[in-house]
Amino acid sequence: MCLTLCAIARDRHFLPVPMDERVTKAETRTYEPSTRVTTRRRRSGVRVLAWAAVLGIIAIALIVWHPWSGTGGGKPGYNAATAAQSVGAATATTGDMPVTQAALGTVTPLATVTVQTQINGVLTDVGFREGQIVQKGDFLAQIDPRPYQAALASAQGTLAKDQALLAEAKIDLGRYQTLSRQDSIAHQQVDTQASLVHQYEGQIITDQAAVDTQKLNLIYCHITAPVAGRVGLRQVDPGNYVQTSSTTGIVVITQLQPISVIFSIPEDALTQVLPRMDAGAQLAVTASDRSDSHKIAEGVVSTLDNVIDTTTGTVKVRAIFDNKNDTLFPNQFVNVSLLVNTLQNVVLVPNAAILRGAPGTFVYLVKPDDTVAVQKVEVGPSDNTHTSVLQGLKAGDVVVTDGTDRLKDGAKIRIPPPSTAAAQAGQRPPAQQGAGGTAEPAASQDSGAPGEQHHRQGSGQQGQPSQPSQ
Repeated sequence: MCLTLCAIARDRHFLPVPMDERVTKAETRTYEPSTRVTTRRRRSGVRVLAWAAVLGIIAIALIVWHPWSGTGGGKPGYNAATAAQSVGAATATTGDMPVTQAALGTVTPLATVTVQTQINGVLTDVGFREGQIVQKGDFLAQIDPRPYQAALASAQGTLAKDQALLAEAKIDLGRYQTLSRQDSIAHQQVDTQASLVHQYEGQIITDQAAVDTQKLNLIYCHITAPVAGRVGLRQVDPGNYVQTSSTTGIVVITQLQPISVIFSIPEDALTQVLPRMDAGAQLAVTASDRSDSHKIAEGVVSTLDNVIDTTTGTVKVRAIFDNKNDTLFPNQFVNVSLLVNTLQNVVLVPNAAILRGAPGTFVYLVKPDDTVAVQKVEVGPSDNTHTSVLQGLKAGDVVVTDGTDRLKDGAKIRIPPPSTAAAQAGQRPPAQQGAGGTAEPAASQDSGAPGEQHHRQGSGQQGQPSQPSQ
């Protein structure tokens, strides 16, 4: 092949031509001018064939020696498709899984009272500090009682006068009755006197009511707390004339201990909540802060609303909290967790192991030969770290928790050993502890690469996980 290429190249003037050949060709061109065009066309075709042969040889060499061939990278027999993938794994354990309903609640006092004056008068004294905790019956404010003391004295005088008139009328009635039995006077005069006695008796009742009213007004001048709670900001300063028609009142008192939280649950949850409440169970409720990271207080369900809100499809629930430390404040927004039930001795796996795709809900089950298989599972409730598996797994099964996006059914895997530092310390890393204190492989809590987060099914996560390759 090399000799042929050299001849072709020499013919196309790529190589030097000997002197004798040059003379012969010159003579040929001199004595045979009719064959010049034919010879030029033949040489052009040979040049094309020569270049095609050279390019073909170069292409074959690249294919044979490129790293993507079976012996590339200086590693004979290396094949990326059959290499073992490094993954994280965890062992399925058994434990208890709480069945909860999460909701957003509002702290609502059991009593909110606007202290209003029940009489008109000048506010002379205030007996509370803003923000003070008061008990029922504590003194709050004083209204000038002098006008009502004078009115009470007047009513008492009228009552005494009418009582005297009644006594005189009764004496006269007794005399008239005696004379009537002696036929000394007409019976009509006796009846008239008896009617006068009844009139005075009625007037005495009216006078006594007036006296009681003035006494009550004097009581209203001394304003006390109707409920126990926290006093708000003062609405009226001493020296102002307060009236019963005022809408702002003097101050507002809110009851803090106990206090309630009102939240809503889906109407579908009634099938779980109502049977438990009808059986007399006290459903526990936990209130957490806005970030849902710190527990604030614990209480119990008090009652449910009697109707379903048709606009939201939810039912309102009231929970009662002792609030001994005043951790709940009126109108505060809290995250509520209602404990409906607790599943006993169920299979638990980390949330990262649960995937969703074309087969449905599944996990990658690690087999003894260091391969994985797609295992369909039926999941139940979950919490922040674990998901309960109702069907498809048993305790002791090993599932993949990290690196699932690179796997397919039957793929080879490799599970890295636990960290050396934890092994030297004589204990496993904290991430290896499963539900109920059961140890798990170190990779069970590994969050994985950022690109894998979107397809994992964890507690409260929403995303579409990748489906396995078949």
